[in-house]
Amino acid sequence: MKKLFAVFLLLFLFPDAHAEEAYVLKFATLAPQGSTWMNIITDWANKVEKESQGRLKFKLYGGGVSGDEPDVLRKIRFGQLHGGAMTGHGIGYIYSPTRVLEIPFLFSSYDEVDHVRAQLMPEIREGFHQNGFELLGWMEVGFIQLFSRAPIYSIDDMKKSRIWLWQGDPLGTAFFEASGLSPVPLPITEVFTSLSTGLIDTTIAPPLGAIALQWFTKTPYMTSMPVMDGIGGLIVSRKFFDGLPNDLQKLLRRTGEEAGARLLVETRRDNEKSLAVLKQHGVTFTSEWKDKDSDLYDLRDRAAAILAKDGYIPAPLYEKARKSLNDYRAHKGKK
Repeated sequence: MKKLFAVFLLLFLFPDAHAEEAYVLKFATLAPQGSTWMNIITDWANKVEKESQGRLKFKLYGGGVSGDEPDVLRKIRFGQLHGGAMTGHGIGYIYSPTRVLEIPFLFSSYDEVDHVRAQLMPEIREGFHQNGFELLGWMEVGFIQLFSRAPIYSIDDMKKSRIWLWQGDPLGTAFFEASGLSPVPLPITEVFTSLSTGLIDTTIAPPLGAIALQWFTKTPYMTSMPVMDGIGGLIVSRKFFDGLPNDLQKLLRRTGEEAGARLLVETRRDNEKSLAVLKQHGVTFTSEWKDKDSDLYDLRDRAAAILAKDGYIPAPLYEKARKSLNDYRAHKGKK
């Protein structure tokens, strides 16, 4: 009788004692509602909840409501958030060598990007892991152009512009230092307002991003030549990830890779479609760039040297990326 009473008391006080524990992944992104990125992340969250039978759910914070990416990372470290969709800016705070893939004027096609990234990915994943995060999926924001109030045809034209620098971004700082430019540092959340007030008149973004964030409405000119390829990743803190049961870890990793692959494909496709949308809205594409390729490559190497000196992107990694790229181009040329 005493044993029966004890069992009854246990069930009364702890009705879910035998139920499997549910986990909530608080996940933030700058991507606004309705954007390609947010739609795919929402689909990912729904898939995880369905396949886990409700044991793992996402709570999504989109549109920058959790602040700029450095703010999101601080909240992750304090346990207020657990993960996010990061651009290269945020990734730089986790494992900065990853941003070798964002060095300006390095790539000229997505085929080149994919080849070099594949060579570096094992090192990149391990870098995230060693710095307290798991890289669940790879994505990108795509090739980035200059959007401006006046047409830009050269580095000298850029020097006449009030150009935005993502506040606290070492890669952007190195590029502008190597170029002799004096940018205006701002959080990304203040760019639209600053374009409206005239504090800045030039920004950088992929076509899809310029539309999603409405920056194109303030910048009637876009350079056709891309400056760099913007990277991104779906990340989660190791503390949260390691606290999940093994089956939910596998589910999160598998579906994260699937979401990243979908983001990669659809972002590239939508960036291409966005060019037509920008033209329809009267944005003028400036296709003539006056600086010689050799001058741009010299600028690229100077920026890389600054980043290496600061330890942000080690010189051997930059050389490894360049060698991989040169080998790919040579092989492609032979074909």
